[in-house]
Amino acid sequence: MKIRAAVLRESGKARPYVNSLPLSIEEVELDPPQRGEVLVQIKAAGLCHSDLVAINGERPKPMPIVIGHEAAGIVSDVGPGVAGVDVGDHVIPAYVASCGHCDMCREGRPALCRPATAANLAGTLMDGTMRLHRNGQRIHHHSGVAAFSEYAVISQNALVRIDPEISFEQAALFGCAVLTGVGAVVNTAKVAPGQSAAIVGLGGVGLSALLAAVASGAGQIVAVDINEAKLKIARQLGAHETFNANLENCVEKIRAVTHGGVHFAFETAGVPSALDLAYRVTRRGGTTVAAGMPGPDASITLSHLSLAAEERTIKGSYMGSCVPSRDIPRYIGLYQDHKLPIDRLTSHQIEFGELNGAFDRMADGEALRQILIL
Repeated sequence: MKIRAAVLRESGKARPYVNSLPLSIEEVELDPPQRGEVLVQIKAAGLCHSDLVAINGERPKPMPIVIGHEAAGIVSDVGPGVAGVDVGDHVIPAYVASCGHCDMCREGRPALCRPATAANLAGTLMDGTMRLHRNGQRIHHHSGVAAFSEYAVISQNALVRIDPEISFEQAALFGCAVLTGVGAVVNTAKVAPGQSAAIVGLGGVGLSALLAAVASGAGQIVAVDINEAKLKIARQLGAHETFNANLENCVEKIRAVTHGGVHFAFETAGVPSALDLAYRVTRRGGTTVAAGMPGPDASITLSHLSLAAEERTIKGSYMGSCVPSRDIPRYIGLYQDHKLPIDRLTSHQIEFGELNGAFDRMADGEALRQILIL
């Protein structure tokens, strides 16, 4: 079938993207779903920092590729052997399609699924092939989803059925921002009532983590960013203290107001300086959680002595350490019970023709979550 999709053919183009146009809206061919695959009509897709780093080349992807991995839609068709979803179901794809059989999946850690990780790195579906093409040239799938398109073929193992009462614009957020941010607090860190938390980086993931800290009953919540508008929103969403990371002696000021540092510090910005700050505002015996996704060469230097002598813990959190089939319905339930107001995270709704400019806004830190409406 012929569909419209946003194709990235070259990364690292100069900004502004509204002029260089790294994403081209093209008519491409989408082959039918094969065994274990599902055709999904994409209704809404969120713009994520992980899409931006594909565009700017910080995390290179195989080209050409249809990017986008945070989405919600309707099942239009199913391939042979599909069970668990039917035509007409409203679904959210997880950006790691758990195989269910590798050692990571058997241990209950589907975000680390080995075959799905390999497929995502190669820009293919789970069987190592692609369904997208144009003029005889194959086009890769971003994270097994390729969400910036009218339709997508996705592994059944990536799909989670959802309550059709939730709007697609809100549902899309649960595929990455909420899954990653809330999961980092609830699953990776297991923040308990009364414990203190710092969120470093206030994009969609960071603000989702902030909402989760509030819902978990954290006793003191500190929000950190370089954007004053985002700090204002963080205060509205429940942060007790906010700090601009560019403030002189920012770390010392946070440690002072938290009486030596926080129990848990969450890095959600995907830049080394944010992780460094998060580590330095973590208290003795505390835990620093890295949930942001920088380029492969990003690194920081830590004090070996403080790690050992202060019994510090550093934990990675990928996809919020989530089991999507378990956690997405739970988080949607919290949203429907008004305990997780993720509807307040959307700053812009856009169309295909506005995608390049929207990534300029993201790069400039001028947006929260932007949603592509299809």
